[in-house]
Amino acid sequence: MKKTVYYIAFLSMILSLSLTSCGPGKKLVSSRAKVTQLQKDSINTHNQLNECNTLVKNLNDDKSSLQNEKSRLQNDKTSLQNKNSAVQNDLNVLSSESKMTIAEQAARLKTLQDMIQSQKDVMNNLKNSIADALMNYKSDELNILYKDGNVYVSLEEKLLFKSGSDVVDPKGKEALKFLAKVLNNTKDITVMIEGHTDNVPIKTKLIKDNWDLSTARATSIVRILTIDDGFDPSRITASGRSEFHPVKPNDTVEGRASNRRTEIILSPNMKELYNLIYQSN
Repeated sequence: MKKTVYYIAFLSMILSLSLTSCGPGKKLVSSRAKVTQLQKDSINTHNQLNECNTLVKNLNDDKSSLQNEKSRLQNDKTSLQNKNSAVQNDLNVLSSESKMTIAEQAARLKTLQDMIQSQKDVMNNLKNSIADALMNYKSDELNILYKDGNVYVSLEEKLLFKSGSDVVDPKGKEALKFLAKVLNNTKDITVMIEGHTDNVPIKTKLIKDNWDLSTARATSIVRILTIDDGFDPSRITASGRSEFHPVKPNDTVEGRASNRRTEIILSPNMKELYNLIYQSN
């Protein structure tokens, strides 16, 4: 019986010690878990704070950008208002300076249109008259066309000159005489004689280069029209354009032949038209 009591007491003491040693271990584990969780919460909170700071910075940047854009738009609006004001001032000045009524402006425009149409009619009639006067010449000797308000009479080299020469052949003089008869009966035109060559260089005792040849040929024709055929010298001009205004490529015999030409350009007298256009309001 006594042994049994001692045994029970021994077991109780062991159980008590066991319970005493287990209690602090569980509390320690629990505390460590709480500390770990607090650390995680602190890291999350810190990350969220950084995200909030970044968001605030971006919002501030956007706000600054919007303010700058607003300022730019305001400046553009002010600039546009200034321009509109300047345009309106110019319109006001023009309106106040104009001495012509709408009816007067309409009448002036009608006069201009009539003058332009009249000049077109004159030049078309001139083209037809020249074509009739030179109808016996072939298309490979001369061509006549109306372009840009002018009449062009293009005379081939074979009709006027020998190769490299500025002396007009008899057949060419005859063609110029027919042309001069028409020109002398048409008062309100001016005449430009343009000499043209191909790109083959030339140099002789009398002719230095293609510039010289083209100009000399134009001058020869001017002398015939004015001295021999009686055309008014104050209404005619001679010029040479050398090889620099070809009508066809110079890489074929036919192309070079077409480029060796003399053009007689007939233009209407624009003085009256210019006076009407630029006369004071």
